Amino acid sequence: MDMSEHNLRTLFAQLGLSNNEQAIAQFIRQHRLAPGMAIQDAPFWNSAQASFLRESLKQDAEWCEIIDELNALLH
Repeated sequence: MDMSEHNLRTLFAQLGLSNNEQAIAQFIRQHRLAPGMAIQDAPFWNSAQASFLRESLKQDAEWCEIIDELNALLH
């Protein structure tokens, strides 16, 4: 079981993205989701990132809560 803390910084690191506060804020400003678009279907993810998001949500994994938070921020 993954015992690491799950927050935006660790999610961004998991996705292979810069994960300092400034990089996260910039990503959120530059990547907006259309109303009704699922986070895992966004065109700005590469295939590995989209798969991670999709599988985490499908399996109700420990990442779900923070993925939901990111989803809200992107909408």
